[in-house]
Amino acid sequence: MLLYSIFLLFLCSHFSTALYSSSDDVIELTSSNFDTVLNSNDLWIIEFYAPWCGHCQQLAPEWKKAATALKGVVKIGAVDMDQHGSVGQPYNIKGFPTIKVFAGNKRSPKEFQGDRNAQSIVNAALREVEELVRSRLTGGGSRDRTYEKRSDDKDDSGSGQVVELTDSNFDELVLKSDEPWLVEFFAPWCGHCKTLKPHWDQAASELKGKVKLGALDATVYTSAASRFGVQGYPTIKFFPAGVKSGDAQEFDGGRTSADIVRWAMDKVVEQLPPPEIKEILNQDKLKSACEEHQLCVVAVVPNILDCQSNCRNAYLNILQVAGDKYKTNQWGWCWTDAMKHPELEQAFGIGGFGYPALVVVNVRKLKYATLTGPFSEVGIQEFVRDVSLGRGATATIHGNGLPIIKDVEPWDGKDGEVPVEEEIDLSELGIGEPKSEL
Repeated sequence: MLLYSIFLLFLCSHFSTALYSSSDDVIELTSSNFDTVLNSNDLWIIEFYAPWCGHCQQLAPEWKKAATALKGVVKIGAVDMDQHGSVGQPYNIKGFPTIKVFAGNKRSPKEFQGDRNAQSIVNAALREVEELVRSRLTGGGSRDRTYEKRSDDKDDSGSGQVVELTDSNFDELVLKSDEPWLVEFFAPWCGHCKTLKPHWDQAASELKGKVKLGALDATVYTSAASRFGVQGYPTIKFFPAGVKSGDAQEFDGGRTSADIVRWAMDKVVEQLPPPEIKEILNQDKLKSACEEHQLCVVAVVPNILDCQSNCRNAYLNILQVAGDKYKTNQWGWCWTDAMKHPELEQAFGIGGFGYPALVVVNVRKLKYATLTGPFSEVGIQEFVRDVSLGRGATATIHGNGLPIIKDVEPWDGKDGEVPVEEEIDLSELGIGEPKSEL
């Protein structure tokens, strides 16, 4: 009898899976009563959970608090997916807990992306109520502000969606990020915000990998909005790359996706450091400049005896100005002096004369283009612009690849000196009188 009682206790403890009971304000939903959600005019927020899931167990007390606070305003439900898995199948439930918002269109619920505590759940629910009421009042659809979740999961798939920001994740995601951010502070009922939304989404997709775009509901997350002086909607702020002090720059561009992308890229360009114009000292330097970039610019300046330090520095400065202007191209920039690497000159058809000379090289395609205009700021910038647009004639690299070059010493930055020839005493050769010691 004792063993039987222990066995029953084991069964009860093993299979007692429900996280919620009839005494809670959370409504237990099953395959037999879920139609009440779909046929209801009420707004529902429903958790799809598994009783053994640790995150679900942590959420349960907060879910109960939210249900009590929202009683009579929003219905808070829960589906035990271990017992009623078929209920979640139409909604692509892949992990636990998953929370869905069943508002106006019950057949197409929205993903809940807020923080998982009672206050955040209540705030999000009230926001959904406001959107639903305004939608009914105007006869239009609510503004869907469901964005890519960025919290504990740290999903970095880069889907191109706008990142949903809150008071609790703003510092971590934006201010502590090394990346540049554009953040829209919006109100769900704001007409201009609704007009901006598709352009904001499109810009986020086009700027993927360059600038992150976020959106924060300033009517819910008022702390972040007040910190940055948000007084109207939409307000857009730019947070530059690198360490951020908390200061933000006001966005003053147009409101189309093209305007947003152009404005953001201008800011990115401003922050990019100019490329380093590297001297070609060995094979690794040449490979670094040309194999690790889509294109590389190779300049050959006159020998130091033909063009002293002031002259050479002037040429290098011209290269630096051109590199800075086209730094968004992310090309490699390098230089050497005449006949120091004859194999390189032969490979790129420079040919041992006509210095300074310059070529743009595409190692992958084994092609190069030669500057035929003046070696000047304007001449090089126009040439680089034409190359970047696919204009101009090209030739094939001689030898079908980067040449093998020898190691050389770097330029010391000084003028060149003609070697002093040693004076010969002709008397030692039996010619003339011995050289006087005086």
